[in-house]
Amino acid sequence: MSWHTRRDLRKIHRWGGALIALPFLLVSITGLILQVKKEVDWVQPPSQTGISTVPSISFDDILTVSKTVPESDITSWDDIDRLDVRPDKGIVKVRAVNRWEIQIDTHTAEVLQVAYRRSELLESLHDGSWFHDSAKLWVFLPSGLIVTVLWITGIYLFFLPYVAKKKNRRTLEKRKAATDRS
Repeated sequence: MSWHTRRDLRKIHRWGGALIALPFLLVSITGLILQVKKEVDWVQPPSQTGISTVPSISFDDILTVSKTVPESDITSWDDIDRLDVRPDKGIVKVRAVNRWEIQIDTHTAEVLQVAYRRSELLESLHDGSWFHDSAKLWVFLPSGLIVTVLWITGIYLFFLPYVAKKKNRRTLEKRKAATDRS
């Protein structure tokens, strides 16, 4: 490959890295934190265990109990983002739109735990949707594509000296063999 091509690849690698530095840093840091979300209670509250794996409470009971938790600010179903039913643990996790999580025993309707859940916030930062839905497509997707190009050019630039050294060694061996024959 010509030195012009190698120079251009280095420029692409350098400018590509500068262009995506901040989005890539955000994706890397949030990705590292999300890797340990089950081990770090600050990110995602640990799942509690109810007394029975057979649910016996109704949706009305879940809403009624959820309304009693002041942190959640739940007054109706509109204030609930989702329900995560874990029959094997005997609980239902009620996630409020304000990111508070209430874990309720599905047999006794007792509140087992109330905690702030940060994993969804970190996930939205990780994929760019926290900034704006368009940021996913116009900032984070191109950043991912540029990272792929950086990986390819980086691998090429890493192996280039080894390939050049091997090529030079063959050329020297051929020259030596030609001078030995003469």
